[in-house]
Amino acid sequence: MRHLIDVPSPEDAAAIGRMQLAAWLETYPHPATGIDESWIRTQRGDLVSPEGVARWREFLVLAAAEPQRAHCRVVRQASGGAIVGVLCGLRERPGSASDQQTAADQRVTLGPMYLRTAAQGLGLGRQLMTGFLAWAQPEPIQLWVAGYNEQAIRFYRRHGFRLTGERELWRERMPNLRMRRAPGALQD
Repeated sequence: MRHLIDVPSPEDAAAIGRMQLAAWLETYPHPATGIDESWIRTQRGDLVSPEGVARWREFLVLAAAEPQRAHCRVVRQASGGAIVGVLCGLRERPGSASDQQTAADQRVTLGPMYLRTAAQGLGLGRQLMTGFLAWAQPEPIQLWVAGYNEQAIRFYRRHGFRLTGERELWRERMPNLRMRRAPGALQD
């Protein structure tokens, strides 16, 4: 099946939310941590709520209005145009209320990045990441990844990201690890 990488419009907000929830349901169940479908739906059901769709729409409007600040690409099935993947990022503004930094400390946060299982292994993630890395230059990039998602950790490592040692327990259950990519980091 053919896929297209595309710039989403605000009208894609609901479809992206549905795809992201489906990707969570495929990717994150983990019995050892008590993460199952019910927990995921409780924690991430907001992705398909009116508020969640509105947040996606707001981000997509920002990405269209300020493409140097916000980046978003989706993967669509060529037949029917269903969205099966997304990669977005945000360039932090120096001195923003959420993060006091100088211009020299500017950075990019990668997230979310999801690709439905049926669309994995086709080079689409690599294509998404290549475009994202070009957009993010020259700032360092950071992300959080589920600590038990070894496939994602390997993918990010291949693209120059390294574990920092920082950890968080998202919603008191999901172990997350911080990864960073230095400007000009080489891909494996």
